[in-house]
Amino acid sequence: MHQSTQYRYVLIFLIFHQFMKYYPAFDLELKAKEVIRTLGMSHVKENRIACFRSKGTCARGVIARCHGLSKIQQLGLKTEPFYAIEFITENFDKLSDDEKTKTIIHELMHIPNNFGGGFRHHNYVNRRTVDAMYRRFKELSKFRQQN
Repeated sequence: MHQSTQYRYVLIFLIFHQFMKYYPAFDLELKAKEVIRTLGMSHVKENRIACFRSKGTCARGVIARCHGLSKIQQLGLKTEPFYAIEFITENFDKLSDDEKTKTIIHELMHIPNNFGGGFRHHNYVNRRTVDAMYRRFKELSKFRQQN
């Protein structure tokens, strides 16, 4: 790669990341933990996930992203798997409460049963499976409130 091209990429990287901001989202973390408990997602270790709001992304149409600590990073850091769920403020905040809950469910469904740092793909996590989990969440939540 030509040196001027490398500088251009570095400059674009610095400009892009200068505007991205991340903020802890404790309210969304509490909601995620409620979803985990209600749906019995016992494979998701509540103390090994964190939620963040991000602002300033260039990603269009992205509502949220799930980030996992890869196996090589786990080995290098000598730590256990960890997942961070990022909610894109510009897109997520416009959603209704129901759609926000579906988004949280969607991102949690990406976490595989082995909780190893990898991801389940969209052949498993899709509109049909998320809607089914959401209906189950609503039913179980209603049942919990009655008891």
